[in-house]
Amino acid sequence: YDSKTTTFTPEGRLMQVEYAMEAINNAGSTVGVLCSEGIVIGAERKQTSKLLERSKHSEKMYQIDEHVVCAAAGLTADANILINHARIISQQYQYTYHELMPVEQLVRQLCNSKQGYTQHGGLRPFGVSFLYAGWDPIYGFQLYCSDPSGNYLGWKAIAIGANNQSASGILKQDYEENFTLRQSLGLVAKVITKSMDTTSPTPDKLEIIVLS
Repeated sequence: YDSKTTTFTPEGRLMQVEYAMEAINNAGSTVGVLCSEGIVIGAERKQTSKLLERSKHSEKMYQIDEHVVCAAAGLTADANILINHARIISQQYQYTYHELMPVEQLVRQLCNSKQGYTQHGGLRPFGVSFLYAGWDPIYGFQLYCSDPSGNYLGWKAIAIGANNQSASGILKQDYEENFTLRQSLGLVAKVITKSMDTTSPTPDKLEIIVLS
């Protein structure tokens, strides 16, 4: 059953989608926290070799439009394809309606594309999850997470990637809805440093983006 994306197991599972989610669990930790003043997203930057030159641009954080940013956990090549698709969707909406695209509508359209790759033969699911941080005049600041199956949910605080269970436990214990932006920033940094595999985290292993 695990050789095809279109075949359910007798238990009702799609194994290729579950394997894609396992690829995300091997990626660096990514944490998002929503507060009344904005959104903070932080990510662990993993360096596989000291000989590698640092990338000229972030491999974890992306700007989709002037009101939406996102962080990726999983396969960078898959993320690049989906980010380009999301940028086109957003610009087409703005060209047609002369206003910024609502955040959830953008997330939904991108997730529809991801879902299509779980339903047709000869395709494999995208091995990447995203945390989306955006703002629109109707709902204000919003934080969403999507996975390879095409599902998405809105969150107040969430962790994906490696050690996400322990990171989620810290978020459940420490998160409060009345946090300021500075307190949210401290919480994100705390969660990522505690979920890293190293005992001596350094600033170059951490990326943080703030939407306010």
